[in-house]
Amino acid sequence: MMSIDTLRHYWSGDFIAANAFICLNVLGALLLGILLGYERSYRGRAAGMRVYGLVCMATTALTVFVGYAPLWYGGSVPPFAADPTRVVQGIVSGIGFLCAGVIMKDGLSISGLTTAASIWASTAVGVLLGVGFYGAALLLALLCMLSMSLLHHLESLLPGRARFDVSLTFRPGSPPDLDSLAATAQERGYRVLRDSLIIAFNDNHSVWKFGVVALDRSRAVSPTLLAEEIATSEGIASFSIVPFRN
Repeated sequence: MMSIDTLRHYWSGDFIAANAFICLNVLGALLLGILLGYERSYRGRAAGMRVYGLVCMATTALTVFVGYAPLWYGGSVPPFAADPTRVVQGIVSGIGFLCAGVIMKDGLSISGLTTAASIWASTAVGVLLGVGFYGAALLLALLCMLSMSLLHHLESLLPGRARFDVSLTFRPGSPPDLDSLAATAQERGYRVLRDSLIIAFNDNHSVWKFGVVALDRSRAVSPTLLAEEIATSEGIASFSIVPFRN
């Protein structure tokens, strides 16, 4: 049974000071999480400011309270040393389930990898805040935001190979030929990824799905012109060209 002295402990100076310190840490984590989530929200991602704020805030709360083990339960339990590393291990393991939920695979395209990685990084920000490394937490949050916003533009400026997920539905009586298809793609600056080929048959139509990669992004035919050319082909009933996403 809880005694009056134990209840008084909840209003002692040390206990109130600990609560105030934890609240300040949680508030700072919420602000840094919102900062990280704004970039994802700006790009229209499902995980935005609320998700990042909650993740970072909860991670900080779970990390910082371990440092006040002597004050747990009003100080009524015998003194013991809590292990923060086990808490961090549990946080990292648990956040993996949330990250896995935002990764989606559609055909050959995978989306949500950047969001999952940034959510995982926001837990690191929360852990740094929880253990008192405020400068490191602020720097990590800023670097994560810059990585998600600026590196995307840098990737588009550097030499690279654009990749697309192509789906072709052939008309009956127009049997497809992979070699001629690969040769046609080669003439337009693309290489067919033969090991990605998926063949299906639906409503008396042969459906091919495969990936293509531009040999030189600056010289390859644009997807718009490529779509116009495919649309005029007599042997193609329908098609789709989807960029690889991550």
